[in-house]
Amino acid sequence: MANEQNEAAVAPSDHAAALREKLQALSERIQAGFSQAPVSATIAWDELTIVVAPAQWIASLTFLRDIGFISFVDLTAVDWPAREQRFDLVVHLLDPHANLRVRIKTVTDESQPIETSSNIWPAANWFEREAYDMYGVLFSGHPDLRRMLTDYGFDGHPLRKDFPMTGYVEVRYDDAQKRVVYEPVKLPQEYRSFDFLSPWEAAQYDLPGDEKASKPG
Repeated sequence: MANEQNEAAVAPSDHAAALREKLQALSERIQAGFSQAPVSATIAWDELTIVVAPAQWIASLTFLRDIGFISFVDLTAVDWPAREQRFDLVVHLLDPHANLRVRIKTVTDESQPIETSSNIWPAANWFEREAYDMYGVLFSGHPDLRRMLTDYGFDGHPLRKDFPMTGYVEVRYDDAQKRVVYEPVKLPQEYRSFDFLSPWEAAQYDLPGDEKASKPG
């Protein structure tokens, strides 16, 4: 019984060490196989992240697919408004045979398009449309780059960090005009200074049940 407990205690650390060795070997293989060296390759929290230049985006993705990362998991963007190239474009891939995952990233701005990866993984089609709709990331060569979550004629990109949380317009059905109308957002309530305390912390009076907490156990 004691031996079984000892084996169970060391098994997770052995597994983590083996995973790090696999990721390190994978990182070296990827860097050696890319036509140009990646901007960076790091292992953190048992995850491998590769950053490549925009010009190497498609070549890098194609190489990863050809070495076994045939499962496209997802694509998204991250907005850093203070940067000149404000967007990180992020793709997660899975090698189902080796049970390994890799994250690959590149950077772009509001006007520079990234070549579409939908020719490598058809599933990237909708993810790229979502990134375009929510962030405004452009993709060259995409077969159908149009909005998919916001309404027709929507102004702006909701997941950009400089997009107001209230939006710019509000929508309602006008019974007199018998149609949907768009109007500027109106916030009739007065400005409130929120202290972010919970209602219980901010209360300045005894709450029901407080008398129980003061009684000795």
